[in-house]
Amino acid sequence: MSGIGGKNTRPELLIRGQLHRRGFRFRLHDAKLAGRPDIVLKKYQAVIFIHGCFWHRHECYLFKWPKTRPEFWKKKINANYQRDQKILDALDKSGWRVCIVWECAIKGAKKDIASVVDKLAGWLISSDRLLEIGE
Repeated sequence: MSGIGGKNTRPELLIRGQLHRRGFRFRLHDAKLAGRPDIVLKKYQAVIFIHGCFWHRHECYLFKWPKTRPEFWKKKINANYQRDQKILDALDKSGWRVCIVWECAIKGAKKDIASVVDKLAGWLISSDRLLEIGE
């Protein structure tokens, strides 16, 4: 598991590239914020997490409980989920708006990244506190 990268993943690079092309400027993985968000847009007081469906227990077609060592995986994935909830609460209490882009929203040949970024751009200029983009 130590070989699994948590930064600069392919979905993250796709979203970042599209946001940058549309004129949004941001910071990456700010250690001062809870959870080290993937993208930080201070101008909009907003952060974006790009979550893998398996690691963050998203109820979609990409998430399946492993058949081997089920007790280990349940404990690990549930701990990730609980930590995510605490991070969302901490960011909300400190005044940050949060968006979660799920892997299933951008994975696959038929997925349209531009429509995901359209939703993100609309959310950034709105006053909505939370946005989740999934399948």
